[in-house]
Amino acid sequence: MVLTFTEAGIYCPAADAHIDPWRPVDRALITHGHSDHARWGHKRYLATEAAAPVIRHRLGDITLQTIRYGESLRMGDATISYHPAGHVPGSAQIRVEVGGEVWVVSGDYKTTPDGLSEPFEPLRCHAFISECTFGLPIFRWPDEATLAREINGWWLEARAKGQSAILGVYALGKAQRVLRLLDPAIGPILTHGAVEATTEVLRAQGIALPPTIPVTQSLDLKAHRGAMVLAPPAALGSSWMRKFGPVSTGFASGWMQLRGVRRRRAADRGFVVSDHADWAGLNAAIAETGAERIFVTHGYTTQFAQWLRAQGHDAGIVETEFGGETLDDPTPAEGME
Repeated sequence: MVLTFTEAGIYCPAADAHIDPWRPVDRALITHGHSDHARWGHKRYLATEAAAPVIRHRLGDITLQTIRYGESLRMGDATISYHPAGHVPGSAQIRVEVGGEVWVVSGDYKTTPDGLSEPFEPLRCHAFISECTFGLPIFRWPDEATLAREINGWWLEARAKGQSAILGVYALGKAQRVLRLLDPAIGPILTHGAVEATTEVLRAQGIALPPTIPVTQSLDLKAHRGAMVLAPPAALGSSWMRKFGPVSTGFASGWMQLRGVRRRRAADRGFVVSDHADWAGLNAAIAETGAERIFVTHGYTTQFAQWLRAQGHDAGIVETEFGGETLDDPTPAEGME
C-alpha cells in the first residue's frame, strides 16, 4: 500500500513521512492550519506557501519547509505534490505517487468556490482518502450571494433595534469568508482578538479583506453600538460578550442545517456556512477521482461508506483524530478578555 494507517496517523513508508499526524513524528506533511491537522511537536513540517504563515503563527518556532501548489517533490521512493482543497487559504490535498500508483489524501475540502480559498482541484487517483464531515443528504449549502443577503439582513435588523450583531465563527477561514460577505456601509466591523490575529496574518499575505476594528480593553464599545462583531463560538454567552450591551447573537456553521443543533446553541440566528464539502460536493469529488478504493475518515463515516458501497465503490472507514467541523473553534482563542 502507498499509505498505511498507524497510531500516529496516515503514513507513507516509501517517503517515511506522515500526513497530518496526531502524534509527534519526524516528518509531517500538513494539509492546512487548523489545530486538528497541524499539531505541535513534529521534528519537520511541510506545507503550502500560503498555509505556512498561519501555521507559524499558531505553532511558533518550527522547522517548516514550503511547497507550491502543483510542485512535485521527491521524498525517498515517493513523489509528493500539494493541490488546492478549497477549505481555507493555503489548504491542500496531498497526492502521493509510488511506483506509478497514486493515492490522494483530501484533508478537509470544499468543492464550491468561496472567493477566499484557492478553488478545489479534482485529482485522478487509484485511492482517495476523503473526509465526510457532512456525509448525509440533508447537508446542502446555500450560495455566497444568499449567505450575504441573510447575514447583512440580520445585521440591519439588529441595528434597527439598537443592538450589536455578534456572530460566532472559526478564527481561521470562516471568519475571513464571512468578512468578505459583509457590507461595510452598514456599520463598523469589530473583531475578537483571536479573529483579528488570524485576519492580520492573512492580510499580510496579500488577501484583501474589509477593514476591522479589534476589540481591546480601551475600545469605547458605546461608540460602536450596532456594529457587527466576529468572535469565536466560545465567546458567545461569555462575560466578554456581555460588555457589548444589547446584542443579537448568530452562529455560522454547517450544523445550522439541523434544527436540533440550532435550538441547542440558543443563538438568535443560525447561518448555514461551512468550509467543508456538502453531500453533493463529496459525491462529485469522489466521482471525479475515478478512484478504485475510497477511505472515509471523520464525519458520518458509517453512513457515507454504506452509501458509497451501494453505488459500487470499494469503500472503507479509517479511524482518525481529525475533528471535522465542530461547534467550537478548533484554533486557540487567544485574545479572550
